[in-house]
Amino acid sequence: MAERQITIRESSNIQAVFHDPDTQVLRVIFKQGGEYSYDGVDSNKADAFATADSPGRYLHANIKGQHIHKKL
Repeated sequence: MAERQITIRESSNIQAVFHDPDTQVLRVIFKQGGEYSYDGVDSNKADAFATADSPGRYLHANIKGQHIHKKL
């Protein structure tokens, strides 16, 4: 399966979120130009971005610090 874009609510910081369920890699593109990938993110956690009241808060509470990341 290929990477898919996850539709998120309006965010002041996050431009786009993509997830590949096969590799469990989540890719986040920020409005200020940074792009990061997070390893080991399952589909349930990735899909939760779509219903999060604040995508930025969701990222900080559920992804950052819990998954290995790298700047792309």
